[in-house]
Amino acid sequence: MLNPLDGSYRLLHAWKLALLRFAVTQDECDRLNIAALAAELDRLGGRRTGDETFHFFRRSSSQLCAAISGQLQNAADILDRFCKQIEAPRLRLAFAAAVGITYSVPPLSARPKRNPDLFRGLPARGSASL
Repeated sequence: MLNPLDGSYRLLHAWKLALLRFAVTQDECDRLNIAALAAELDRLGGRRTGDETFHFFRRSSSQLCAAISGQLQNAADILDRFCKQIEAPRLRLAFAAAVGITYSVPPLSARPKRNPDLFRGLPARGSASL
């Protein structure tokens, strides 16, 4: 997992937020912002691998923007797959709502039941003699 203080983590988060913004506005300016962020992420990724032809984020951005715009037949699958990859729950729910995917918030787990044998063998309160 990336360190939240790392610049590449913040850039990746900005890219996801830009995708959310585009999903809401579908404005060409927002699409261009996504492309710029994707190019920067690819530049960072290519520098790590030594490969200057690293195009993962540019390809993914193009595909996601086309899916958001409804230009692809399998748009729902692409958007659902991307949505499941978003680690931040609030961002995932916001993106899902923006693209029309219904996700239910998992219920908070109920308080675990106590083991009835947890205190077996211990003296009752007040009956211990010292």
